[in-house]
Amino acid sequence: MPGLFDPITLLALAVILLVSFPVHEFAHAWVAYLLGDDTAARQGRLSLNPLRHLDPLGALVLIATQAFGWAKPVPVAPWRLRYGPRVGHALVAAAGPASNLLMAAIAAFLWRAGWLHNLPFDLDLAVILFVSINVGLALFNLIPLGPLDGFSVLSGIVDARTARQLEPLATYGSYILLGLFMLGYFSPRLDILGLVLGGGMRAVTRLLLGF
Repeated sequence: MPGLFDPITLLALAVILLVSFPVHEFAHAWVAYLLGDDTAARQGRLSLNPLRHLDPLGALVLIATQAFGWAKPVPVAPWRLRYGPRVGHALVAAAGPASNLLMAAIAAFLWRAGWLHNLPFDLDLAVILFVSINVGLALFNLIPLGPLDGFSVLSGIVDARTARQLEPLATYGSYILLGLFMLGYFSPRLDILGLVLGGGMRAVTRLLLGF
């Protein structure tokens, strides 16, 4: 991984903050609006303006880790969604990670097609970082723990009874995530998140970029 203040790294992180995060949150708001909930739209979140979605702490975490971060969550009223609060909310939640994977796939396609190779400066590293971070954001958000998108996705896939049994994952999900982060910080050998997400991120990134 290049240095934190490497110009290409900073360029890739800036694109994540100015493009990936806004598109991710816009996708949530747009799908919610399509399904009948205009809560996010009324709060100005149906927008690609980065300032509408910026979370300062989430941005700092992204810069520090060069892998994960977050924007301000989009407000959703699940009971107003078409297909019901579980399935409807699952669709809204899935839209965010799906947008990250789509952006990664588009950037990888442009790179593999050679359309980014003849520019006056070398974008290879920036493209690889952009693809890998978007893949990492998608996989991280799909962890089935609240408040991440993966919990809502899982709750919408399973039956109602199982969804009720999974509710503790929403209540205590933040604490579980914090515990996993701390475990990996103090004992790299027990870095479960790093092992799972890092391996998945590398595998998907290589698949998209073709190496």
